[in-house]
Amino acid sequence: MCGIVGYIGKQEVLPILIDGLKRLEYRGYDSAGVAVVNKDGRLDVRRSVGKLKNLESALEGKGIKGSLGIGHTRWATHGRPSEENAHPHRAGGIVVVHNGIIENYIQLKNRLIKEGCKFTSETDTEVICHLVNMYSKKGNGLEEAVRKALKDLHGSYAIGVINENEPDVLIGARNGSPLVAGIGNGEYFIASDIPAILNHTRDVIFLDDNEMIILRQKKYAITDMDGMPVEKEINKVMWNPVMAEKGGYKHFMLKEIHEQPRAIMDTIRGRISQETGHIYLDEMKLSEEEIKGLKKVMIVACGTSWHAGLTGKFIIEELVRLPVEVDIASEFRYRNPIVDKDTLFLAISQSGETADTLAALREAKKNGAKVVSICNVVGSTITRESDGIVYTHAGPEIGVASTKAFTTQLTALFLLAVYFGVVRGKIDGKYLKELLKELVHLPLLIEDALKTDKEIEGIASAYFNYRDFLYLGRGINYPIALEGALKLKEISYIHAEGYPAGEMKHGPIALIDEDMPVVVLTADDKVYEKVLSNIMEVKARGGKIIAIASEGDKEIAKKVDSVLYIPRCNHFLTPILLSIPLQLLAYHVAVLRGSDVDQPRNLAKSVTVE
Repeated sequence: MCGIVGYIGKQEVLPILIDGLKRLEYRGYDSAGVAVVNKDGRLDVRRSVGKLKNLESALEGKGIKGSLGIGHTRWATHGRPSEENAHPHRAGGIVVVHNGIIENYIQLKNRLIKEGCKFTSETDTEVICHLVNMYSKKGNGLEEAVRKALKDLHGSYAIGVINENEPDVLIGARNGSPLVAGIGNGEYFIASDIPAILNHTRDVIFLDDNEMIILRQKKYAITDMDGMPVEKEINKVMWNPVMAEKGGYKHFMLKEIHEQPRAIMDTIRGRISQETGHIYLDEMKLSEEEIKGLKKVMIVACGTSWHAGLTGKFIIEELVRLPVEVDIASEFRYRNPIVDKDTLFLAISQSGETADTLAALREAKKNGAKVVSICNVVGSTITRESDGIVYTHAGPEIGVASTKAFTTQLTALFLLAVYFGVVRGKIDGKYLKELLKELVHLPLLIEDALKTDKEIEGIASAYFNYRDFLYLGRGINYPIALEGALKLKEISYIHAEGYPAGEMKHGPIALIDEDMPVVVLTADDKVYEKVLSNIMEVKARGGKIIAIASEGDKEIAKKVDSVLYIPRCNHFLTPILLSIPLQLLAYHVAVLRGSDVDQPRNLAKSVTVE
C-alpha cells in the first residue's frame, strides 16, 4: 500500500506521474514505479527500490513518451521491498497498481498457477494482474475484465489498471482503500490522495466502496461492480497543497489519530474468521506444539512500544495463563536474563530498526529463544532477523509521536493472546466467538470515541497552561496512563508522570494541589471502586481531575472537574479505546501551547542508535 497516480489525456504522462508521486512522498514508501503506454503502442514498465530519485535515474534517457500511464509508491505489506515486488505489476498487456490487502490471494494464486500463470513477485497485487489478463483473454474488454476480476477478490483495494491493447482507457476502482478521480479539461486523473493531482485540477470525485471509474480521452463513466451507472458529484477542493497532504487535517498526528479505525481493521483483515472461529497468524511460524511447549513470554521494546508490551502482559497472562516478563530493551541486555528454548521472545518496534530492541533480539537468539516481532515496516532489520512476524498494517506514520502504530500493536497483541489461548486450551469456542465479535466491532467504537474531539479541545483549553500533570490507571489501564503521560510530555513539553493509581499514596500524593491536574482512567469495571477511592483522595487535596470513563457512568461526573466518555467494550480492548482521548488531549494541549506537533524537539521517529 501507499501512493497511486494515474493519467489519461493529451499531455506527456511521465512528468505528471513523477510529480504526483513526489507529492505523495509524505506517506512514506520503500520503492516506486511507473507504467506508460507509449505513442507507438508499446508498454513500458520501470521500477526501482528506494527514493524517487532512483526511479528518475532509471527513466533518464529511455525516451518514454505517451499520454496514458499509472504510477505507484509502495509501502511493503506482502513481500520485502525489492524491484520485483515494486508496483506496477504486469501480466501480458495488463498493468496494475494497488493499495490494500487481498485476503484470499494465496487461494487465488494457487488457482492461477494451476491454470499456467507465472508469478514473478511475492505480492498479493500480482494476482489482480493475472485475473484481469485471464478474463481479457476470454474476450472481455478491459472494463468487464476488471469487473469480473474484482468479484473474485476478498479484502481491500484501490487500483489503477491500464491495458497495452486498449490505449484509450484508464480504470480505477476501490473497496476499503481511498481513491479519488480528478476531472480536467479533456484529461483525467486518479490518485490515492488529493495532493497528487492538485497542481492539475481542483475538481475531484471521491469514489465510494464498490465503485469503478472508466476514464477515456474525452469522457468518463462511474459504475457499481455490476456495471450499473452511478451519479457522483464533482467537488471543488479549496485546500492548499500542504494542507492537502494532511488530508485536510492541521497536522499529520491528527490525521493519523483519525486513521485508527481503518488501521485496526487492516491489522485484523484476513487474520480471523468469525464464521469458523479461526485465527490465522501463520507468519509467526510457530507450530501448535511449539506454542503448547512455551514456559514463558519475554516482551522487549522501547518507548510507546514498551507500553504496548506492558498492556500485552495483562492480556496474555489472563487469556493464556502463561507468565510474561516485559523489559525495556536498553535494560534487557545488561541484566543477564534467563532465556532458553522454551521462551518466546517478543520484540515490538514500530520501525523495525530500533537499535536497543535489535540488540536485545540478537541476545535472545544466542540463548536459543524463539523470536517473533510485532512491527509496522516490512523488510526492516528486526523482521529479517526474527523467526516469525506479526505485521501491524497501520501504514506509514509520519508524526513522531506514535498513535495508530501503538493501537495496532495492541490489536496484534490481542490477536496473538487469543490465538495462544485457543491453542493451549484456555479459550473455548463460545468465548472465542465473543472475543472475535468484539474485536471486529472495535473500529466502529473508535469512530465513536473520535467524535469527542471538539469536547476534548475545550477541556485542553482549560488546562494547557499547567506545568505538571499526573496520569493514574489501574490494572490493564496502568500502561495506558504511562502512554498518556508520554504523549503529553513528547509534544507539549509539559512535565507529566504516569503512575499506578494504587501507588499514589506512596509518594505522588505529596505533589497534589490545585496546580496539579490529574487524569484518571476509570473505564474498567474490575477496579472501578478502587479508582473512585483514588479520585476522592485527589479531590480532598484540591487536585483538578479529568476522568475518562465508560459511557453511561453518570456518577463519575459528580466527583470530577471534567469527564470524557468512551464506548463500553470488552475488558481487554478498553486500553485501545482509552488511548484515543489521551492522544487527542495531548494533541490539543500541544497545539494551544504552539508546539511543533509533528516534529517535537530532540525526538526522532526511529531511534537507530543505542
